[in-house]
Amino acid sequence: MARGSKEKYSIEQKRKALHIEEGYEHRGVPEKEAKRRAWATVNKMHGGGSKGGSGTEKVQDLSPARKGGHIGGEKQATHRPSERSVSTKKGAQTRK
Repeated sequence: MARGSKEKYSIEQKRKALHIEEGYEHRGVPEKEAKRRAWATVNKMHGGGSKGGSGTEKVQDLSPARKGGHIGGEKQATHRPSERSVSTKKGAQTRK
């Protein structure tokens, strides 16, 4: 089997990697980098490729799936509440 082949991955893992890749591309990550990150996430969650069958599709580690939402907003959290409301109002004006 060639290096980098996705032959050993289940259909669920391939679908999950594709969905993650699309999310990265939507955020502006280049296609090649998005694909690399997507498969790294799937590998982290499932522990690599797995053959189908009863009980083999269980996700081992959900931390990569949760990680994305927790990273953002750190800068905003350092502002005082009054500063936060001002920056929010500015953002709302530019979005209209």
